[in-house]
Amino acid sequence: MTVRVMLVSPATSAALREARFGGDGPLDEAGARHARAAAGAPARADRFLSGPSRRCRETAAELGAGAAVAEVLEELGDWDMGSWRGRRLDEVGVSEPEAVSAWLTDPAAAPHGGESLLALCERVGGWLQSLPDDAGRVLAVTEPAVARAAVVHALALPAEAFWRLDVEPLTLTELSGRAGRWNLRCGRPLGGESG
Repeated sequence: MTVRVMLVSPATSAALREARFGGDGPLDEAGARHARAAAGAPARADRFLSGPSRRCRETAAELGAGAAVAEVLEELGDWDMGSWRGRRLDEVGVSEPEAVSAWLTDPAAAPHGGESLLALCERVGGWLQSLPDDAGRVLAVTEPAVARAAVVHALALPAEAFWRLDVEPLTLTELSGRAGRWNLRCGRPLGGESG
């Protein structure tokens, strides 16, 4: 049986606009408005999931429009950025340029003390692999890094391909198939928000 995994990236927040690592704040006014406008846009799902971040949970609530409550899964949590959590990329780039360079070029590096890119892809891939063949249609609101890691794992791409994938706010990345054989459809906007 084919499993369909629909990964929706959350709406915008101040932390996203500021390029903060793991900034877990609420949706901003524009993000909440765009998420409400997209309510009902995702396809029907047998299981409705959310990553644990506040913006994922708030986006899931807006998309469900009160009709469905998303189950929060820790496995769908954002990339653990350790000591960089909450800091802006430009700030870390100035204070720790060698560490940022290592992070961007070595998938095994975790100079921040959190997860390496390889560990993120392994965690998200483990979740994908754990879905039973009869899982049906799974809709999950996840941070962009989780969607990117899912694509890397599903398509057996080299980890470095992660950096070449963009996931915009309120877009749908779809994987269909089953463990070991996935097809990809990515970047369909929900409700028209593009950034």
